[in-house]
Amino acid sequence: MTTFDPLAVLESYDQKNLTLCSIGSHSALEVAYGARAAGLHNLIVTARGREKTYTKYFAHKIDPARGCVDETMELDSFTDLLNDSVQQQLLAKNVIFLANRSFEVYLHQKYSYDEIERGMLVPMFGNRRLLRAEERDEANNQYSLLAKAKIRHPLQFKSPGDIDRLVMVKAPHAKVSFERAFFLCASPKEYRKTAKALIKDGMLSKEGLEGAVIEEYALGPSVNLNFFFSPILGELELSGTDTRRQTNVDGLRNVPPSALASVANIPMRMEEAGHIAATLTESMLEKAFEMGERFVNVAREANAPGVIGPFALQCIIVSGPPKEFVCYDVSLRIPGSPGTRYTPYSSYRWGRDVSVGERIAMEVVFARDAGRLTDVLT
Repeated sequence: MTTFDPLAVLESYDQKNLTLCSIGSHSALEVAYGARAAGLHNLIVTARGREKTYTKYFAHKIDPARGCVDETMELDSFTDLLNDSVQQQLLAKNVIFLANRSFEVYLHQKYSYDEIERGMLVPMFGNRRLLRAEERDEANNQYSLLAKAKIRHPLQFKSPGDIDRLVMVKAPHAKVSFERAFFLCASPKEYRKTAKALIKDGMLSKEGLEGAVIEEYALGPSVNLNFFFSPILGELELSGTDTRRQTNVDGLRNVPPSALASVANIPMRMEEAGHIAATLTESMLEKAFEMGERFVNVAREANAPGVIGPFALQCIIVSGPPKEFVCYDVSLRIPGSPGTRYTPYSSYRWGRDVSVGERIAMEVVFARDAGRLTDVLT
């Protein structure tokens, strides 16, 4: 594969006709909407059988003006994205690519992160070398960054025999390779009993369980702190906050006490189903920003140029006293929730609601007009 050279690519681009591009999943509509809002073209790469959302229901049309997707490119599968012929088509369209979680998940099923970083010949908004930090088996991963930033995160247990409190066990799902299986337990005996049942049900495998992460279960409401670091302005922003809706854990929460016994043996599933907006008390905002700033500084030292654009610290707020954030996960790319625009934080900053997709497109325009695109692309 050819090595990506951002300077050479940008010299060949028509910078007055840049195209923001993402694969058709996760937050692609947010990217398309944001591009149009900032006056940029957009392109969504779809996989065969998953194209209607973009080619029919949200395609841009006129008279009257509606929809947000300008153009689509249909592939047999998302992994074809790294084919040289596809990359050349994207280069010809002056593409700036935005990675989302689906991009990482689907391509990493076939390619290593080294191959993904080398194979993407088009410029990527953000730091392509930080995407791997989300994986728990990579060097300088999110746990390492959180520790260096002195951000509280759940205590980890090296062995099931060490469990002495309520923990969450996170292991690869045996049937759905890009999902994880979760279960709660509070003792080594309970761990063995639950793991045995899930292996029997086909949710877990013995091999997957060997690499499972066992971590303290933090009690409190969850909130995703969706940040945006702007290299052009040199400032950290809070784009918005949200919480997750997940199967089947949200359904289990709604079971009345009289029926709890009937669901006691149903394994917990935490697959993403959606997000809803959730605001913070203002007393927590300064703590949130301090965490975000420490994370940005550590990421820059660990893997220059560090964070560019959106990232999220996914937290639980524990009761204390005092109340405190416990960060259980980090997202180092565009977050999954377009609903963050419906929290007030972007309007406090910009005087109107600005979605994360539009904020990315704004940063691209700021950088282009200032002759600083290499500061936001890798």
